Amino acid sequence: MSNQKLFNVAVVGATGAVGEQIIGLLEKRNFPINQLKLLSSARSAGTKVTFKGQEIVVEEAKPESFEGVEIALFSAGGDVSKALAPAAVERGAICIDNTNAFRMDPDTPLVVPEVNIDAINEHKGIIANPNCSTIQMVAALKPLQDRYGISRIIVSTYQAVSGAGARAIDEMVRQSSEVLAGREVEPQILPVGALPVKHQIAFNVIPQIDKFQDNGYTLEEMKMVRETKKIMDDESIEVTATCVRVPVVYGHSESVYVELKNEYELEDVRKLMENAPGITLVDDPANQQYPLATEAAGKPDVFVGRLRRDLGHTRGLNMWIVSDNLMKGAAWNAVQIAEFIAIEQ
Repeated sequence: MSNQKLFNVAVVGATGAVGEQIIGLLEKRNFPINQLKLLSSARSAGTKVTFKGQEIVVEEAKPESFEGVEIALFSAGGDVSKALAPAAVERGAICIDNTNAFRMDPDTPLVVPEVNIDAINEHKGIIANPNCSTIQMVAALKPLQDRYGISRIIVSTYQAVSGAGARAIDEMVRQSSEVLAGREVEPQILPVGALPVKHQIAFNVIPQIDKFQDNGYTLEEMKMVRETKKIMDDESIEVTATCVRVPVVYGHSESVYVELKNEYELEDVRKLMENAPGITLVDDPANQQYPLATEAAGKPDVFVGRLRRDLGHTRGLNMWIVSDNLMKGAAWNAVQIAEFIAIEQ
């Protein structure tokens, strides 16, 4: 991208886990940056971050911070995005938002580049990054949708604690040592920081991510349902999800059952996955090769394996999908969108 125009770029939430990944990817990918502005809450302002050998002081994010900014990548929570993204757009920035603030807004494209890259062109200043668990699933299912059509998806997720933030990682590590030492565990964060009841995550699984909705599903589960239909541009796809927090640091894993509209051959599905953008097929049961969260951590791809025909439905397919929730599930997806914008301009 060396011949491209250079852009004034802002990263909001620069000191958070996703923000740090975004900054690292902008450097690694040699994104065409004229000026990089790093923004955060007042609490983190003043922190120094090194980018391409230069120290940048993190500033407090305010509406006026976006003067002259052309591309702004937001990853600082939904309230921050709601407050500041419109202000950034008013000042001429294109915002790539990694929160839930605008995902289901009909005027905001919800984009996974491997699935619906053209939707970016419909933006009115804001482009939404989908939920991490949705991103990896639709990236793997898009080739199947194009070839066979999809009528139904049943997904169960096994989601890493990093999806709940750095404090959740610390809590899991602390609880693990407490259990091993025979001390009593006092959960403080998971499953949901804002709710009164907390559960142990060390040596446990918690079948709750985000708050329960009136229909008995959690918000995380409903995000997967709604976002999948929007990204794949098909309201007729039936989607049901069960989202579970597991004691893993990085990498969400998903067991996905998909019912196709047309008959398929397993070998054809394998070839589709081998040739699909952003997908790495790891599917060799004879040698115990399948996607693992530990091996996906730090990598940008979505890993697919355990491909097998359903035993009760001729058009049913079972698969196992794994990806680093902070990389493809957040930072890398956002940087891919930014790269598309840079090329288009």
